[in-house]
Amino acid sequence: MTDGFAPLESDAKAALAKLVQRLRETHRDAISGVLLYGSCLRSGDVFDGLVDLYLVCDGYRAAYARRGLALSNWLLPPNVFYIEFEHAGRKLRSKYAVISMADFRHGCSTRTFESYIWGRFAQPASILYARDPSTRVAIEQCLLTASSTLLERTAPCLQATGTVHALWRDALALSYGSELRAERSGRAAELVNAFLGHYENTTRQLQAELSFSLELYEQQGELHYQTDIARSRRAIGKLAWRLRRGQGKLFSVLRLLKGLFTFDGGIDYVAWKLTRHTGQQIVVPERVRRFPLLFMWGFFWRLYRQGVFR
Repeated sequence: MTDGFAPLESDAKAALAKLVQRLRETHRDAISGVLLYGSCLRSGDVFDGLVDLYLVCDGYRAAYARRGLALSNWLLPPNVFYIEFEHAGRKLRSKYAVISMADFRHGCSTRTFESYIWGRFAQPASILYARDPSTRVAIEQCLLTASSTLLERTAPCLQATGTVHALWRDALALSYGSELRAERSGRAAELVNAFLGHYENTTRQLQAELSFSLELYEQQGELHYQTDIARSRRAIGKLAWRLRRGQGKLFSVLRLLKGLFTFDGGIDYVAWKLTRHTGQQIVVPERVRRFPLLFMWGFFWRLYRQGVFR
């Protein structure tokens, strides 16, 4: 059993340190914390694929010189950007999101209906940078709260008994299903397989804090669970996820549209990401590239109909 965090080589650590320093300078030293999550955290290879980062900032006006970026970040957090540079003869590519500590704390909690933040950070994340010990503690508490929120919101829709592996796999799958995603359907299972030790430890840590009864027991070498949740709460929970799926897919489109303006070459990034995740070569029509606001809707609708998005 493993927590799933792959060790980073010295080149990778140096490249990430350089990246964090650049981003702190870009955002006027308003960054209080930097989180690494996603496939590079699992593989330990930051030069293969895209490094996924979240930058936690003091406030949006402090993080941006342009008021428009601050406003868009406040209206629909987070803003997402792209950066790449050479390090020791190798290229590092990163997609990073900016969110205020207030929005991050709120987004990880049960006060937020949408699963975008708490579903994402119920996944393991590594704190690459924290301004001071109190900031590190605050971020760690947000990550634990996100896991608690995911269980609170998904358990009413899941089996009353089973393995802890299945509990987290199905919980994450519900969250994935509330967004437009290009990843294959088994991604949640892959994530839990990689971080099973982390999820089992987190379940034990949260067991006494949940608002429903959760019992844990060992059976045939696996950690199992059993919940006791009222039928009425299960019915409300299932209705909430139907609403959450509609809301999440709408917000996914809005964030994608916003990303076209925060990314340099945003439309090409979207095509690259879809090609990487689906194996299908995505070619962006010239008219979409020249007039994205006018023609992107039909382009993405065709991709959705083809099953590229789910």
